[in-house]
Amino acid sequence: MRDAPLPFSPPQIDEEEIDAVVSALRSGWLTTGPRTQRFATEFQEFIAAPAVLPINSCTAALHVALAAWGIGPGDTVFTTPMTFTSTVHVIEHLGARPTLVDVEADTLNIDPVLLDKAVTESLEHGERPRVLLPVHFAGHPADLDPILEIAASHGLHVLEDAAHSLPARYRGRPIGDVAHPTVERAVAFSFYATKNLTTAEGGMLAGAPDFIDEAKLWSLHGMGRDAWKRYGAGGSWFYEVTRPGFKYNMTDLQAALGLVQLGKLMTFDDRRTAIAGQYTAAFGELAQLLPPTSRPEVEHAWHLYPLRLRLDRLSIGRDRFIDELTARNIGTSVHFIPIHHHRYYAEKYGFDPELFPVATAAFRSEVSLPIYPSMTDVDVRDVIEAVHDVVSANRA
Repeated sequence: MRDAPLPFSPPQIDEEEIDAVVSALRSGWLTTGPRTQRFATEFQEFIAAPAVLPINSCTAALHVALAAWGIGPGDTVFTTPMTFTSTVHVIEHLGARPTLVDVEADTLNIDPVLLDKAVTESLEHGERPRVLLPVHFAGHPADLDPILEIAASHGLHVLEDAAHSLPARYRGRPIGDVAHPTVERAVAFSFYATKNLTTAEGGMLAGAPDFIDEAKLWSLHGMGRDAWKRYGAGGSWFYEVTRPGFKYNMTDLQAALGLVQLGKLMTFDDRRTAIAGQYTAAFGELAQLLPPTSRPEVEHAWHLYPLRLRLDRLSIGRDRFIDELTARNIGTSVHFIPIHHHRYYAEKYGFDPELFPVATAAFRSEVSLPIYPSMTDVDVRDVIEAVHDVVSANRA
């Protein structure tokens, strides 16, 4: 057993990132400025997006995207119960109605067949469907082709929650490439401390240039000029407010981190993929475990490694399994407590815990294992041995 605890997901920061932030501090420009602009340009090129907006969180990116599309009371937005609450909170913030759709049993992404049925039923009930909001769970892209077909057939927008999925690809195209002949799409990324690329807090919104121009207004008080244009060389003090906007801009301190991290991202990705391969090889041989899938048409970002337990073949439940790993100094987490299990949404919309059976079953059996670039081969071996040990001691 390990002598010291292995953390679940520490930020991947070293001296290069620290030096970049110190340089930004010494530059005299701390908020949105030249580093933010450079980061946006380099990130846009990396994901092959037509335009991007650097922002202070993925939650903010989702919020301004919906606001830019004019989503509000009377509108319906379809999303998954298998996500963090911010995905659904932003729908609530704008007064729209979130409609949850259960997930596929293998990827735990929103099920396109059930989504198509939900949109059809919404129209039959006289509702106003506006947006499909898939989440690329754990770094595995959702099945976008049928989702885009549904959107195209009903005139809906698609907003992808890509908090987990940098640098994932779907059918050879990077998540963030929003090109489509008929569907208006946007993609929201997260750079939170635990993400595959971090700016401590932060995010990015990708979309068409006209859409990003509108979203930018919403992201900074609805002002026609950002701080860099107002206070940089040749700037003007004048501004005009045209939207009741938010305060969601990214800072140069965040962007300084992001520029360094972007240069390391593919190296990080290689290591995550290698760890996932070792885990899957080790756990796939155990009848008590169900390793996560990776479909052949995707390149998985492996932000998470969501291992599921076959509880009928174990004498302990998921929570006890986590306790046993903790006792062996292995940090873990659970992703996610489904939306319909949270009191606010259960009470407001009458959600029953069994209403979305695939998401509920996955939640009750899921354990997220450590997977991050700084893990050594010894760390990976320790996780594998600990999981094997717990399974061996608790077979049904």
